[in-house]
Amino acid sequence: MPKSEIHPKWYKETSVLCDGKPLCFIGSTKPELQVDIWFANHPFYTNSQIMVDSEGRVEKFMKKYQLDMSE
Repeated sequence: MPKSEIHPKWYKETSVLCDGKPLCFIGSTKPELQVDIWFANHPFYTNSQIMVDSEGRVEKFMKKYQLDMSE
């Protein structure tokens, strides 16, 4: 005989919030979900990515620790 009362409560319409703004409703075991990143504010989708210039990092490391690259 299966045990009763072992499953968590299921919420059919859980609201998903980002910065306090409702985004959508999904089914979940939690009554409310908070997310930090959403496609509307993600840098990849909003074209606000910052390109990091990593050129010269090896040379800077070698110079800092006085290492010779020819070895």
